[in-house]
Amino acid sequence: MDYTKLGSTGLDVSRICLGGMSFGDPGRGAHGWTLPEEQSRPIILHAVESGITFFDTANSYSDGSGEEILGRALKDYARRDEIVIATKVFHNNRTGHDRQGRNLTGLSRKAIMTEIDHSLRRLDVDYVDLYQIHRWDPHTPIEETLEALYDIVKAGKARYIGASSMFAWQFAKALFTADNHGWTRFVSMQDHYNLLHREEEREMHPLCPDQGIAVIPWSPLARGRLARDPATSSVRSGSDQVSPTLYAPDDDRIVSRVVQIAGTHGLPPAQVALAWVLGKPAVTAPLVGATRIGHLDDAVAALDVALDPQDIASLEEDYSPRRVVGFH
Repeated sequence: MDYTKLGSTGLDVSRICLGGMSFGDPGRGAHGWTLPEEQSRPIILHAVESGITFFDTANSYSDGSGEEILGRALKDYARRDEIVIATKVFHNNRTGHDRQGRNLTGLSRKAIMTEIDHSLRRLDVDYVDLYQIHRWDPHTPIEETLEALYDIVKAGKARYIGASSMFAWQFAKALFTADNHGWTRFVSMQDHYNLLHREEEREMHPLCPDQGIAVIPWSPLARGRLARDPATSSVRSGSDQVSPTLYAPDDDRIVSRVVQIAGTHGLPPAQVALAWVLGKPAVTAPLVGATRIGHLDDAVAALDVALDPQDIASLEEDYSPRRVVGFH
């Protein structure tokens, strides 16, 4: 395993982050393809044994059961002071609550203060290392959100704060506002970035290194599409209702190129697609979801895959500009 600093902070993280969306009670929340606890625990254990120290989840994953499963497993398998636990706030899909989201979703002071305590309880920890806003909240002043996050850090409930998918101008505004008030600054950006969606290269990825911000892309394998031949399917692809909103059928040209280059080098497609992401200077650690131990092994192996310039040019040549997706 390779390790690096999280942006300009002193925090060390593994260059692979295990994403927690795959873990959760399939009967709770919006994703029926998630793994129940007995199937999740071996994957989390294998991650720890592989040297992964960076784990990401969210308050909304599988109605909160994602945090519960990850928290219990890490408590059994890892030393708390050696791992980095990240979670997120904004969405909320808890069963039985008002689906209009009044005071349950978004980034108001009330929502943030409530949700950090719920997340700490579910994870069974005293603090999280990285507390991230899951999306931009257009209905709450950014000053209110940032001051609440500052108070959470000062209370010892989070060590650092981060953000996820938004426009670069919004992120720049948040950084400026925090600096202007002397509040805690975002140290990371969790954005949508892979071979099928490269729009972040225009503004966000130049901004983040300039400001010392770590980039931890979500869906580096495009929800599994970049890990298999376009003609094949998986359990997740057959039930995933989000993927069709993010990717188009003509993306198969790029997927086929990944499969072709992988075959030339005798590698699984996932290793090639992840190696491409890991090779981008702005990227700190991609978030890798796993429903099988082999998915983790591919991610770790990708750290040792060095794509030559011809491979990179071939992987990138079929990309065309597209609508930015993944912000909602």
